Amino acid sequence: MHAIVGENGAGKSTLMKILYGVQQPDEGTITVEGRQLRLRTPSEAIAAGIGMVFQHFQLADNFTVLENVVLGAEGLHGIGDAARTKIRELSESYGLGIDPDALVADLGVGARQRIEILKVLYRGAKIIILDEPTAVLVPQEVTELFDNLRGLTAEGLTVIFISHKLDEVLQVADAITVIRRGTTVAEVDPKGVTARQLAELMVGSELPSPKTEESTVTDTPVLTIVDTSLDNPLGGPRLLEDINLTIHSGEIVGIAGVEGNGQAELVEVIMGMREPSSGRILLGDIDTSDWQTREIREAGIGYIPEDRHRHGLLLEAPLWENVVLGHQTETAYLTGPGGWLVNAAAAKKETEAIVEQYDVRTPSINVTSGSLSGGNQQKLIIGREMRRNPRVLVAAHPTRGVDVGAQAAIWDHIRDARRQGLGVLLISADLEELVGLSDTIRVILRGRLVGEFDPDTVTREELGAAMTGAGAADSRKPGSELPVSDPVEPAAPWGSPAPEQDTTKEEGQ
Repeated sequence: MHAIVGENGAGKSTLMKILYGVQQPDEGTITVEGRQLRLRTPSEAIAAGIGMVFQHFQLADNFTVLENVVLGAEGLHGIGDAARTKIRELSESYGLGIDPDALVADLGVGARQRIEILKVLYRGAKIIILDEPTAVLVPQEVTELFDNLRGLTAEGLTVIFISHKLDEVLQVADAITVIRRGTTVAEVDPKGVTARQLAELMVGSELPSPKTEESTVTDTPVLTIVDTSLDNPLGGPRLLEDINLTIHSGEIVGIAGVEGNGQAELVEVIMGMREPSSGRILLGDIDTSDWQTREIREAGIGYIPEDRHRHGLLLEAPLWENVVLGHQTETAYLTGPGGWLVNAAAAKKETEAIVEQYDVRTPSINVTSGSLSGGNQQKLIIGREMRRNPRVLVAAHPTRGVDVGAQAAIWDHIRDARRQGLGVLLISADLEELVGLSDTIRVILRGRLVGEFDPDTVTREELGAAMTGAGAADSRKPGSELPVSDPVEPAAPWGSPAPEQDTTKEEGQ
C-alpha cells in the first residue's frame, strides 16, 4: 500500500490520471510488471490491470448499480443474472453492502464510493488507485475499509492511496511519496515520520487544528426545526422522524452519523429541496417550511453541498459564472432594463475578490471550474457563500477532499463568521472536525436525533457507539434522547489511540 500525499494542486490526481490513461504524459515512462507501456485510454490501463476510483465519482445517476458496474465491461459476465451474482459475491466478500438493483440516484456519497470500488474489483484490477477514499466515512467504516485493503494487498494486489488525512496515511501505508507543485520532494518510511513532519513536507507548515476558542453562542435562535418529519416516497420507515433542533447566532451545531441515516434529507428539507411531511422550519421567527429553494437562499441561508459537482458547480462554466449561482436574483449581479440581465463585470469583480481572499489557485477567473483541483473548487464555493454574509450556513462536509492548508483556511473562515454571529449547521464525517469546531454535537441515527454531546468531554468511542446504535455511553448534556444500554468499557480521552473494537455493522447500516 503506497500513499501519495501533497496539497491541492500539487499534481497527485494528474499523475494518477496519466497512470490510468485519462491524460497523456509529455515525457517519461510507465513500467508495469517489467513491461514499459504507453497507456492511451482507460481501457488500456484496465487491460494492464490498473483500476482507479476517482475522488469525484464516474457514475450515471439514472442507472442501477448493476448497470453502472457492467458498463464498458459487458463481456466479462454479461448484463444479467451472472453479473448480478458476481456483484453480490464481491460486495459480500469485501463488506461493501451494495444492492445491485438499487438506483444510483437514490444513494448517498458513501454508497457511491463503494460502487466505484466494486467497479474496479469487478474488472479484475491488480493495481488499484484510490483518490481520497475515506473522505466521507466514519471511523468504523474507515477501519473496515482498511481491513479490506490489507486483504487485497495480502493477495498480491497493489493499492495506491491518495489522502489528505495524514493519520490514516501513517496508519496504513507501507511507503509514502510526497509531491509538491508537480515534483516528488520526498519518499519516506511511515515508521520514521510524524504527521507534523509530513505536513511540513506538503505545505511548509505544521498540521492545523480545528480547535475553536471561547464560546460565542448567543440566546438568539436563527434556525429552529420543530417536530419535522419526512415520509419515504417508496414507503417504509420515515426518512426523518420528529426532528427538533435549534441553532443560535454565533453557534456551530455539528451533526454526526453514519452515511445514509438522514443527513442528506435533513439538509434538503432545510434548503427547500424537499417539503417536510410535518413540522415547521423557522428562519428567525418566519416559517420557511413551504418555501422554494430560491426564496430560502434569498432570505439568508448559505449552502455548502456535500457533492460539489452535483449541487455546487457548473463544471463547464467559468469561475465568474459559478460565483453567481444561487445569488442570481441579487441586485448586485443584475443590470439592464428591468434588471433581468446578469452584470458580468460585477460578477467578475466579486470572483477576483473570492480568489484573493480564499486563496483559490487558478490561472484566471475565466477558466472553467472543472479545471480546478477539488480543494480549489471547494474554496470557490465557500467564498461564494460566505461573502454574501448569510444568517445561517448549512455546511455539508465543507473540507471533504482538501489538503491540510486549505482545511485550516476553511476552518478559519467558519470561525470568523461564527464570531460575527453566523449560525452554522455542520455535517461532517470527520469526527475531529466536528469535535474541534462545534459548540454542540447531535447524533443522527435512522432519521432521528438520538444524542446530544458536549465536544469538550465526548470521546470518539461514545460518538461511534451512538452513531451505529451499538449501545452507547451517557450523553454529556441534559435532555439527551440517547438511552443507556449495554455497559461499555471506560472510553479513552479524545485523540488517544482507540482500542480494538468490533466493527461489524448492524443490518441496514
